Amino acid sequence: MPEPTPDGPAARSPARWTARAAIAAVADEDSFSELPLRDADFEAPWLDGPLAWQGYAASLARAEERTGERESVVCGAATVGGTPAVIVSFEFGFLGGSLGERTGDRLEAAHRHARDHRLPVVSLIATGGSRMQEGMRALVQLQCVARQSELTGAAGLARIAVLRDPTTGGGWATLGAGADLILALPGSQVGFAGSRVRPADADPSAYTAEAQLAAGAIDDIVRPEELREALALRLGLLSTPGGARPVADAPDSPEPPDALGRRDLPATGWEAVSRARASERPRAERYLDAYFTERAPLRGDRCGGTDPGMLCGFGRREGRTVAFAAQCGTATTPAGYRTAARLVRLAGRLGIPVLTLVDTPGAANGAEAERAGAGAAIADLFAAVATSPVPVTSLIIGEGGSGGALALAAPDNLWATPDSYFSVIAPELATAILKRGHDEVRSTAEQLRLRPQDLVELGVARGVVTARQD
Repeated sequence: MPEPTPDGPAARSPARWTARAAIAAVADEDSFSELPLRDADFEAPWLDGPLAWQGYAASLARAEERTGERESVVCGAATVGGTPAVIVSFEFGFLGGSLGERTGDRLEAAHRHARDHRLPVVSLIATGGSRMQEGMRALVQLQCVARQSELTGAAGLARIAVLRDPTTGGGWATLGAGADLILALPGSQVGFAGSRVRPADADPSAYTAEAQLAAGAIDDIVRPEELREALALRLGLLSTPGGARPVADAPDSPEPPDALGRRDLPATGWEAVSRARASERPRAERYLDAYFTERAPLRGDRCGGTDPGMLCGFGRREGRTVAFAAQCGTATTPAGYRTAARLVRLAGRLGIPVLTLVDTPGAANGAEAERAGAGAAIADLFAAVATSPVPVTSLIIGEGGSGGALALAAPDNLWATPDSYFSVIAPELATAILKRGHDEVRSTAEQLRLRPQDLVELGVARGVVTARQD
């Protein structure tokens, strides 16, 4: 398959690739095979459509002549970096990539093919929304598309969306925002409201891929020349031969990472606290770099929030995919908890084991966090970890501050490093609650039995991991 050579508006922006140029940009050479079309797809369009919209048939004919396509989507199977997948690509030049009845039929057929052959689905989206010339017959296709996408997800198959320019309306609100992982090309217009229907005084910068990334609605922005590699990495991480592993064949628990800091155990409770709070102590990024050979991020809570202090994603460890959620030593916000819960549930559906790194002084507890639903977000993560169908391994790498840390901890597979502590409450706060003087903080820390070796003796942690002996 030749490299994409778009013309017209597409020549100015790869985000405006034609449907087949977008496919060529991501699929391995000569690997794309279009799905067979039904007989109805070759029939002449019914006279002006279900609404008898005057001139609609002529518009369809002109769109076909201009683009060479019979509908606004092209569907087929291909490999991306060697991983087989179903690819759905929108043709914006065909009536603005709008969704009509035939579009819905093709999308349904693509998802059925994916489930029949246990393949992930990649949607390369460029659409202005539902086709107004078909009225409600077009709009209800969104229900069909949403159902097919959810059936594919429920079958344990990954769904990845790539947002091109523009991605608006129902295409964004179904195949786009409903995907498991969402990538976008830089500068793409992304939003439910298209440019012609949003309020006149609306800030246009809010309807961009960059704004959606900041709002936690997408996972990453990828340059066109890096798209194939980025997709190949994610498909390779999220796909297993033959599809997701049955729950009865749940994967083995990930091994906890080796400790990267000191090898000796703290002598006192206050020493444990001081070590965990030390600025030179290894943090989550170092642990993730040491544990994985490569990884892809999962960002945002899909509710308008992000937390840079919660790193989530999928990585490769000795040829095996492991999901991860790692606190970075800051107070975790509601968006961080919701992002971690999203990661744990997705990993469970795809049959991928989970590693969590615990390191927070506690949950963010300011007024803003309360308004953002801190309690509900923490409860949701507790529930996701407690009900995970795949094993979760947790390692305390620093501070373990109360329930804000415990929400990320596996109940029966928790480990600790020598540089960590875990406590029902911070020693300073415990001292204040007990109405003790500040000079009793250290003795209170001792009473709390929060050292890593204490956690093992109390039956809370399985063991203390040691540093690798190189």
